[in-house]
Amino acid sequence: MRAFVIAAAAVTAVMAPWLQAQSPTFGLGRTPTPDELKAIDISVLPGGTGLPPGNGTAKAGKPIFDARCVTCHGATAREGPQDVLVGGQGTLATLKPLKTIGSYWPRATTLWDYVNRAMPFDHPGTLPANDVYSVTAYLLYLNGIVGESDVLDASSLPRVKMPNRDGFVPDSRPDTGTSANKKTKNPL
Repeated sequence: MRAFVIAAAAVTAVMAPWLQAQSPTFGLGRTPTPDELKAIDISVLPGGTGLPPGNGTAKAGKPIFDARCVTCHGATAREGPQDVLVGGQGTLATLKPLKTIGSYWPRATTLWDYVNRAMPFDHPGTLPANDVYSVTAYLLYLNGIVGESDVLDASSLPRVKMPNRDGFVPDSRPDTGTSANKKTKNPL
């Protein structure tokens, strides 16, 4: 028993500096305030939870698209040089599917979230909410999904029926898909 106690003490003495090194403190930073956390919590779920106040129409989105998006996606969003955003309906089952907003994306809220987080490419996350709603409406309009004057907001955007909404199979693993989405009340 005495040998065990000595061995345990020796292991503790040897391991103490290593254990301490795993969580060093440098006296820098602080715990963020709730308001600071809220400002960076920009998650938007498929059912619309997390969408901020604001609204937009395709008519309002065209000048924003022309000023901020044309360089990468072209004047009609069909020519690039980056991703083609319009067209492709009916091509997913062909040998050359064209995956665009109108042919592939299952949720309009996912489009809003992507534009909000990642666009424009040279200054991601800088568009105000109204501009994101407007650009989203414009892209949906170009794909024939909404009308030019339809107002998209936190209430109407989740109700937009995307052409490929039923083209995805829920992932039934316990940590994803159907069971995870039921917990958030946003079923696929």
